[in-house]
Amino acid sequence: MGRTLFLFALGAATLAAADSDYERAHSKLERISNYQLKPGETVVFTPAEINAWARVAVPETVPEGIRNPRVELGAGTATGSALVDLLKMRQAQGKATNPLIAKMLEGERPLKIFVRLESGGGRCTVYLTRVELGNASAEGAILDFLVKNFFLPLFPDAKIDEPFDLGYDMKKIELRPDGVRVTMKNSR
Repeated sequence: MGRTLFLFALGAATLAAADSDYERAHSKLERISNYQLKPGETVVFTPAEINAWARVAVPETVPEGIRNPRVELGAGTATGSALVDLLKMRQAQGKATNPLIAKMLEGERPLKIFVRLESGGGRCTVYLTRVELGNASAEGAILDFLVKNFFLPLFPDAKIDEPFDLGYDMKKIELRPDGVRVTMKNSR
């Protein structure tokens, strides 16, 4: 009985920590989107906050075919990983898939997405550098094909390999192993 109680308490403590990480990330995002930060101020999202936010936000964005999202940060880079069923994701969006391709896509597989980010002067560019699905990886022309035919139909407003305005008076976003730093413009 004592072991069960301990495991329950440990699980509850883990969920409470995850919830507080999500709440901190959500609060920081709210402050940015409501223009509540001072000019020149920098906000840091910790890896724990980013992962807690991803656990909540990803299922809201893509309700079918994805689970266990996780983000790892590097210097100017990020790697997102999850277990995905690409066919379920397309079907949830109402997209038809060629039956031959459907057979290749169906079933859950580990997915890793590698990006590089450049940001400054109120603009940002996200470069998709590599995708791994199961034991297969894609870069270059094959990756461009996958983005065009699978990613962009699911997320038509996404900007890949092209600069976009950050908005909300953000000056730049920096990816670092210890977190994501968002720096606001010095003046409005």
